[in-house]
Amino acid sequence: MEFSGIIHKICETVHVNATFKKRAFIIESSETKESGTYTQLVQFEFIQDKCDKLDGVKVGDQVNVGFNLKGRKWTSPQGEDKFFNTLQAWMIKLLEGGELPKPQMPQAAPAPTPPAMGENTNPEEEVPF
Repeated sequence: MEFSGIIHKICETVHVNATFKKRAFIIESSETKESGTYTQLVQFEFIQDKCDKLDGVKVGDQVNVGFNLKGRKWTSPQGEDKFFNTLQAWMIKLLEGGELPKPQMPQAAPAPTPPAMGENTNPEEEVPF
């Protein structure tokens, strides 16, 4: 599924435990009808390695989000069943400028070039022939 709107808020990454993290964000979308304009604030979340997808996004950006609808059941200590839904995002694109830039990985320094055959880099070790 997909949803479009304007970034309203971006939350910090939350480390739920040692192996699970998530990052929520809110998208604002407005719909105008005869009876007025209705604004919706919809929360999505990225999980695990996808949390970094929000690094190039800022409040006010117009985006399109690809997401899956997830649901689960939880039973309280009193035996009452509760149900929760999550909009789990897997993709985000800027609508005005295309896809977000990929995070840049630091480039390793180039390895030094070995001396050419017969080229001596230490004059004190010169062989007299």
